[in-house]
Amino acid sequence: MALERTFSIVKPDATRRNLTGAVNAMLEEAGLRIVAQKRIRMTRQNAETFYAVHKERPFFTELVAFMTETRVVPLVLEKENAVAELRKTIGATDPAEADQGTVRKLFAENKSRNTIHASDSDENAAKEISFFFSETELIGNR
Repeated sequence: MALERTFSIVKPDATRRNLTGAVNAMLEEAGLRIVAQKRIRMTRQNAETFYAVHKERPFFTELVAFMTETRVVPLVLEKENAVAELRKTIGATDPAEADQGTVRKLFAENKSRNTIHASDSDENAAKEISFFFSETELIGNR
């Protein structure tokens, strides 16, 4: 199988509690290789554009406010079957429903402040990676 890439963001609830290293360690222990990473502060416009798919949902305004309240850490990860492997490693959106030992079970505060975003498909991963990273910022075997 070929290596695939996926995208993730360590969210403000985790960066505020200095959990980026612990989250990264869990991702790496699961065999996901970090090929790009940076610490940024999303602007309101960035967050609204990135989460535009949720614009009509009742939580959109709260999500944008949350994602812009402090720094976040976008990541590009590489592994065979990367999207599914990352989603398995982070657990269900609601930490109360997440499997034991997953990122969200261990670190999420609640369903909204759930520590980490992960792409849900290869197609969305490619879009999300290009939203935050240029080709020159990506390393790896490609």
